[in-house]
Amino acid sequence: MTQRSDVTRALAEWIVDCDLEAIPVEVQREGVRTFVNWLGCAVGGARHETVDRALAAVTPFSGQATSTVLGRGERLDALHAALLNGITSHVLDYDDTHLKTIIHPAGPVASALLAVAETRPVSGRDFLTALIVGVEVECRIGNSVYPDHYDRGWHITGTAGVFGAAAAVGRLLKLDVQQMTWALGIAATQSSGFREMFGTMCKSFHPGRAAQNGALSAYLAEANFDSSEQAIEAPRGFANVMSDKQDYNEILGGLGETWEVRLNSYKPFACGIVIHPTIEGCIQLRDELGEDASKIERLDLVAHPLVLELTGKTEPRTGLEGKFSVFHSAAAALLRGDGSPTAFTDEAVNDPELVAMRRKVKVVTDKACHEASVSITATLSDGRVIEKHIERCIGSLDKPLTNEQIDTKFRGQAALVIGEAACESLMAQAWTLADMASVGDLAAASLPR
Repeated sequence: MTQRSDVTRALAEWIVDCDLEAIPVEVQREGVRTFVNWLGCAVGGARHETVDRALAAVTPFSGQATSTVLGRGERLDALHAALLNGITSHVLDYDDTHLKTIIHPAGPVASALLAVAETRPVSGRDFLTALIVGVEVECRIGNSVYPDHYDRGWHITGTAGVFGAAAAVGRLLKLDVQQMTWALGIAATQSSGFREMFGTMCKSFHPGRAAQNGALSAYLAEANFDSSEQAIEAPRGFANVMSDKQDYNEILGGLGETWEVRLNSYKPFACGIVIHPTIEGCIQLRDELGEDASKIERLDLVAHPLVLELTGKTEPRTGLEGKFSVFHSAAAALLRGDGSPTAFTDEAVNDPELVAMRRKVKVVTDKACHEASVSITATLSDGRVIEKHIERCIGSLDKPLTNEQIDTKFRGQAALVIGEAACESLMAQAWTLADMASVGDLAAASLPR
């Protein structure tokens, strides 16, 4: 790729100049859907053990308690609240996915924005603009280095997400072009996250840290803390150090005309997205077989190679590891009809019946198989052979979740944490995001009643 020296500044100029009137109405609607889905996930994950441990670790070091840990009520300074809410929103692996890059866009961006929105008045219009701009920035930067960057082992939600958070918070702080250029540079030098951490508490730490570091980048830039002005494109900058692919047209081409949030998707199941076709197919098998599903002696899958690359854990020991086991996920779907967070607890992963079933699952990979597809062959003890093929699973761009399905997903997580009344009120307010006078009020509405 021909080297350029204007990418970071040109991107900064667009971030500063973009306003809500320039964003198509349908893109704004998708921005609201992204926010509602994120909020349900953030509240739904609030009581996870991972969050308990993170909160215990950072609370003694928090500054002025301005911002809320959603769904819990503890208050921290804005940077630590961004960290915690980034963790809660991703810990169930139930959040949004930009399918082109497998980035989970809202976690880093919305977590930073809402924490900051509790420290100053922020209207719904300004919040929604910042959210969409942040998603656009992180996904375009992700596009420029994907798939090489991801294939090397970088967790792209963390590495690209920090740019989105910096851009979004920078919008709220009203940074000028010079400051925004610095904010992107400060974000670049904090870009991190390894795929090695999948199945551990560190996976959800990545979007949380991206939110925290991105917000910090904007605050530092506001104080005229400088950085390289070619942090993305320089020979020793982000794209060249962290990838063999550098396609800067993916960052600047069509900027303000095509919108990455349109490619966002929302998970129907609480695990690695490449398992979703298998879960949907296995639930269909269960619906067809009823109690006879327990008679399956062998389950053969033909899937895209990413399925085993990302979710090939054959003997998961914890719920978090179970989210990266196509074998456990298939067993839970077959025997329990479950792909929700309850399928991915420590208890479920170690249930003897599910363990026995997951050991009957065999996977063959085929590059010709679409990532949102799977072919399933179930062989039963009575000799029957049943085949299922999922061409495009629910939650994909071809079969997106409706607003009503996002509501159902929201209720299924958040009501368990804050109660049904608070859940319904919070969800209703979230859908009115663009019309809110003060978005920070949503944090208080996220608490149990």
